[in-house]
Amino acid sequence: MAKTDIPQTRMMAFQMNQDTEQKRIESDFYVEGYATTFEPYVLFHDDNGNPIYERISPQAFDGARMDDVILQYDHEGRVFARQSNGTLGLEVNDKGLFVWADLSKTEGARQLYEDIRSGMVNKMSWRFLIAPNGDTFDASSRTFVVNKVSDVFDVSAVSIPANNQTSISARKKNIEELEAKVKKAQELKRKKLELKLKLGGL
Repeated sequence: MAKTDIPQTRMMAFQMNQDTEQKRIESDFYVEGYATTFEPYVLFHDDNGNPIYERISPQAFDGARMDDVILQYDHEGRVFARQSNGTLGLEVNDKGLFVWADLSKTEGARQLYEDIRSGMVNKMSWRFLIAPNGDTFDASSRTFVVNKVSDVFDVSAVSIPANNQTSISARKKNIEELEAKVKKAQELKRKKLELKLKLGGL
């Protein structure tokens, strides 16, 4: 249902851990957090102000290409850490997509660390592609479920959370179509039940 050729972005809180014993990389410029979790969250509000939710399935990352993800700022410009040189790590656990990074290798990376440490930057997002037919929509709970991610491109510290208007517009259209299908199916079921009752009464 989603535009699979349009990268999706999602924002989560960027959490720091300064406990040396818990570090995945020994560095004085270490940060970690979750790029996404498996808990449902409000994706956007429809025209009537009703929340539309999204939930990432724990199986969504199975087989996804995420072998050289990079860490950026606002999804553009310089690369501050990356998997291929060992300064960035990703792990899917019971909570979500866990991220850790060593921001000691360049002056720019160390400055980003200071911005995070001081609380000037405290959010992050991730950019990914949903696989073809990789998401579903539950009209009863108004929730998109991402069942399959094909690629993870980057995790990014962000100044202001990204808002993917193209994705939202496409998903609003999907909701209208799906709700119409649900109503049509319910009406058909009602008519079949009425017919069955009439035939049973003959």
